[in-house]
Amino acid sequence: MSNAKPVHVPSLDNAVETPRREAHARLWSGPLLIAAKAWCVVAVLGQLLMAIYVIGFYGRAAIAGDMARWNKVLPHGFIAGDSLGNAVVALHLLFTVLIVLAGALQLIPAIRRQAPALHRWNGRAYIFCAFVMSLGGLIMLMTRGGVGALSQHIAIAINAVLIMVCAALALHHAWARRFDRHQRWALRLFLAVSGVWFFRIGLTLWIVVNQGPVGFDPETFTGPFLSVLAFAQYLLPLAVFELYLQARSARTEFPRMLMTLSLAVLTLATAAGIATATMILWWPRMG
Repeated sequence: MSNAKPVHVPSLDNAVETPRREAHARLWSGPLLIAAKAWCVVAVLGQLLMAIYVIGFYGRAAIAGDMARWNKVLPHGFIAGDSLGNAVVALHLLFTVLIVLAGALQLIPAIRRQAPALHRWNGRAYIFCAFVMSLGGLIMLMTRGGVGALSQHIAIAINAVLIMVCAALALHHAWARRFDRHQRWALRLFLAVSGVWFFRIGLTLWIVVNQGPVGFDPETFTGPFLSVLAFAQYLLPLAVFELYLQARSARTEFPRMLMTLSLAVLTLATAAGIATATMILWWPRMG
């Protein structure tokens, strides 16, 4: 009688079914990545349009010596005799343009691969701009106030703090060479920095869809919709990003499929918001 131990041989069905399930689970990985990249491209183009507007309106007014014109858009943007305060506002606007340009460069994969030194230095500049812009926004809020209700001011302050936290963590993980974590916090930083831009495209899209100001008073710039939007301008994009990360690492295809379709819808909504903001806010003031 033989003492040889039986050898377990997996069935042909299991051998075929396992890779089939794995391939099926990866079915939506490609479309999910494409959907994420498509949204990024649309977002960057939309932010470049806002940067062009900032240069065309605020920059031209400053060059012409008519900085008081800023007050038509930015309440208390220019106050005669307040040189320091006016310099803070001007620096805030300048860094808004710089951070858009630096952010666009950071999102280009070819630069990360082929010019890593440029990616590193541009990233440092981006983080520096984020800090300065956030501090400038807080100073403007505390010294010159702002339009809207207290809830909106609180939301702006929280956004500024979030920007600085994300910037610090992105830099910390880069120094520690934990590049996966660094990339995630850098993307969170990009979304937090984009809060002001999200607010504008969300507001104008809301107005166009509802054919008028619904849920807020355009004279006082207060109302429940604006209070919600003030927080949603950064909390909603950050929440979507976290759901994207979860979907990307999911073991089944359903979360990736759902997130791919959601990103497709959000990309269309973002493009529509960019179009409405350009028509309502940016283009008319460029003349």
